[in-house]
Amino acid sequence: MWDKRFQGEEYLFGTDPATFLVDQVRHLTPGARALAVADGEGRNSVFLAERGLEVLAMDASPVGVEKARKLAQDRGVEVDFRVADITQWDWDAEQHDLIVAVFIQFMGPALRDAVFAGMKRALRPGGTLLLHGYTPEQLGHGTGGPGQVENLYTEALLADAFADFRIERLTAYERHMDEGRGHSGLSALIDLVAHKPV
Repeated sequence: MWDKRFQGEEYLFGTDPATFLVDQVRHLTPGARALAVADGEGRNSVFLAERGLEVLAMDASPVGVEKARKLAQDRGVEVDFRVADITQWDWDAEQHDLIVAVFIQFMGPALRDAVFAGMKRALRPGGTLLLHGYTPEQLGHGTGGPGQVENLYTEALLADAFADFRIERLTAYERHMDEGRGHSGLSALIDLVAHKPV
């Protein structure tokens, strides 16, 4: 499905980073090791690299990853891009200072729980998670995101899932999005910024 959605010259979600990531720029420390989860066509991983981070980015779509490589080349930065199925990703292979997971709501609760647990393990003690997605109210807007309510995040869901982390920001809100054809218009969003205990 994602190969088909990423086909063509157009970048489905644009080439600029997610507004959420720009809002959290203070957490992007040059030299830090970052993992971009299900990064698609590379807009967020490339932005991290432009900020001086050492970036590993994974996505299941070879088409998306190839476009991400082109974007990185065009922007003059290096990213370690990997084609990988999120269900097979080795979360224990290495630890990162930062994990960025933006709109990874293509999975149901069981897989989501496994991925959340994996991301926790993949963060070094003191590391930071930046997670961004849609709330169930997004279904009424129809401006992007999955059509399955069980894939969407609530504040209670994320507070419970990351209760063992220090939560710096957990906020649901509405904002007009202009992030390519895939995310356009009034949107019901949620941000989580959380830190793994030392």
